[in-house]
Amino acid sequence: MPLRISREGKLMKKRQRILLAVTAVASIAALTACGSGGGGGGASGSAGSGTDFSGKPTGALNAWGFENADDVGQSRLDYAAQQLSDVKISIEATAFDAQKFTAATASGNVPDVVQMSSQYVGTFAAQGLIEPLDECLAANKVESSHWYDAVVKDVTYDGHMYAVPQFYQPPALIVNTRLLDAAGLTPADIDTSNRDGLVAAVKKLYKESGGNPSTLGIMPDLPGQAGLWFVANGGALMDADGKPTLDDPANVDELTYLKTLMDAQGGFAKDKSFIDTFDMFGAENQFVKDQVASGVYAQWYPNVLAATQKDITINAVPFKDKDGNDFTVASGTAFVIPVGAKNPAAACAWALNLTSDEAWMAAGDARAATIKADPDPNRMNTGLFTGSPTADQAIRDKYVVPTGNADFDQVINTYYQVVGAGQSYGASAAGLEIQTELQTAVTAALNGEKDPAAALADGQAAALRAWETTTGK
Repeated sequence: MPLRISREGKLMKKRQRILLAVTAVASIAALTACGSGGGGGGASGSAGSGTDFSGKPTGALNAWGFENADDVGQSRLDYAAQQLSDVKISIEATAFDAQKFTAATASGNVPDVVQMSSQYVGTFAAQGLIEPLDECLAANKVESSHWYDAVVKDVTYDGHMYAVPQFYQPPALIVNTRLLDAAGLTPADIDTSNRDGLVAAVKKLYKESGGNPSTLGIMPDLPGQAGLWFVANGGALMDADGKPTLDDPANVDELTYLKTLMDAQGGFAKDKSFIDTFDMFGAENQFVKDQVASGVYAQWYPNVLAATQKDITINAVPFKDKDGNDFTVASGTAFVIPVGAKNPAAACAWALNLTSDEAWMAAGDARAATIKADPDPNRMNTGLFTGSPTADQAIRDKYVVPTGNADFDQVINTYYQVVGAGQSYGASAAGLEIQTELQTAVTAALNGEKDPAAALADGQAAALRAWETTTGK
């Protein structure tokens, strides 16, 4: 009983500050991956929350997440339920909403466990809305080495791990070899570490009709993947303490280059309008119609392209940093336990069971069965990129076999090649604002509304105000 009083007392002390945070969070839309950083995390150490994660999981567990669970999600839910037979699990299967979560925490009416993007973790940790999970891992004898280092850093704030990660689907470059061959180029010419060479290749590949793009040399996925380009150039979105660094000179340099890259193929505004017409998930996708020669895509996208494999010729190349090394960034969702959760021990056990190697293997089995039962001959197993290197390898060893399409085999192998090269953006008390201001600044610069230095300076000022407000520094 004293433990319960202590936790509620702590929650009441934070209530006023949490209510102030509602307004700030309400303005944030769902964004691209932001992450982590500040420390090693894992089963050692504790932020001293006083929450007991060591009890036997029993009673009622209320979870928020798993909207429209597919075979991969449902198989893991079934596995976790089997391991926690004494727990009655109820799931609100709706998409995470930052404003709703913050308001619920302020009112004291929270679920026991919540699935959210890793980009939110640093912000909510700094606001005191979620529990540090070092003792959760320790009580269940789980080490942070279960996950890729970059994934752990994505959910680590102030030296403590605040979430249980799931999924890590790294970006790489998919190239249209049919268009490259016609231009006298090879996949090696799509090299992000060779600025002049990449611009020259893009100019050879770019085509337009009536003054508008008809084929892009590269689709760099901007502003969404701006952070990928910035960090690969030696820049950073935040420092080790999570303080925003959007105006880092290396970021300004890269944004200046990205504008050159976009201007070499019609300009950002025209390119975006053209991209908006793509049938990204359909039979007339951009590779079928030769609308792009190369682009940045996450690991899941080859599954989409598989349906049209007879009509496309593709390869993949790693994204490279300025020194020519393979480079990618971590991203994905994670499970957090809100402050005030009524059943933290069960929440901890549930999240860890869902992300165990055994759960992922159950998911691999389910996906393989789905593919086998599908009458579509184009279905193929590209693996599951889980956030855990041991789970990834086990699924790859069992199920990722030659597809009969050498191009797709090469693409699948490339994503496995880059997954170990992942980097984390870092975790920040202003993580949401950093991503918002980053995308606003990049869009303004690429549209020519501001020069890159001014755009990033304005974004830095806004993000820094949010960081100072939250941290009091």
